[in-house]
Amino acid sequence: MTITLAIMLCTAGADAEWRSLIDAPFEKTFRKPHGDWFHTAAVAVDPKDPKKLAATPGDGTIIVNGKGRTNNLETVEKFGPIEFHCEFLIPKGSNAGVKFEKVYEIQIFDSYGKKKISGSDCGGVYPRSESKPKYHHIDEGIAPLVNACKPPGEWQTLDVIFVPPEVDKEGKRTAKARLERATLNDQVIHDKLELEWPTGNNWKNDPKPTGPILLQADHGPIAFRNVKVRPWKAGASEPSPGARATPAAKPAETTKPGS
Repeated sequence: MTITLAIMLCTAGADAEWRSLIDAPFEKTFRKPHGDWFHTAAVAVDPKDPKKLAATPGDGTIIVNGKGRTNNLETVEKFGPIEFHCEFLIPKGSNAGVKFEKVYEIQIFDSYGKKKISGSDCGGVYPRSESKPKYHHIDEGIAPLVNACKPPGEWQTLDVIFVPPEVDKEGKRTAKARLERATLNDQVIHDKLELEWPTGNNWKNDPKPTGPILLQADHGPIAFRNVKVRPWKAGASEPSPGARATPAAKPAETTKPGS
């Protein structure tokens, strides 16, 4: 029995309670440093600058990454197969993401209205990259099935069932990581999608059966609310129709840094 399968059999699945990642103080859930993140009761696009967010620190169930670029939030806890839910709000041109196991990224980006989309757009699986001789993409990642991105300043919803890679006792991968299902604003963006590699420059990393969740905050302003998780196991939630195989990686068109 693989390690990941053992974890799956121990989870409560669809009957498990959802658990919030952001309602408690940051130090209860996330590794230090937490940077400029703060809780607030309300947030909106700054009326003086459409590329910024306006919010006041205080009590509330929304978190904001300060002035727009601060430390990523990485959970202390490591997760196996999970259901993940979050709601996010970004201003014009912003760039963020959610990273499962800290290395498999679903991109959050202001892609509203774009006709041609890639893995760098909202809901995409972010491209692989190399850091030398300078940062550059080596493929286009995996585009979402549809551009479901809303306009900047509107709350958006991301739901993901993520299954980590399975490994044997020697650490050898026996099954690829996959997105069993992912929806953006209630539209299916990935369905039974196997992930050949981690994203960004992590694609050479050894596979792991568990890992933390990372909320990216170092590339642009973002607010999150209702961020929650629960264990998942096969059969707990039926994926949407239209499953697809992992598409072949395409050569990169740009060399701009970011993730």
